[in-house]
Amino acid sequence: MSIIDRVRTWWNRDKLERVEEESGMTARERHLAEEDYQERKDDLFTSERVPTGGVDFESDSQPPHHP
Repeated sequence: MSIIDRVRTWWNRDKLERVEEESGMTARERHLAEEDYQERKDDLFTSERVPTGGVDFESDSQPPHHP
């Protein structure tokens, strides 16, 4: 087995496991898995692109305190 064959086997291992897992899923389970994937992708995009450091949404939604 050449090094290229080993890399191909390693690279495709996850794909084969995913295909085996999905073959036992119902259409609803596949749909929910796809939605979950899209939500995680959106969350990751937002956390990387939108600066939220120092933002406290809870205190920002309250009216100002007057002495």
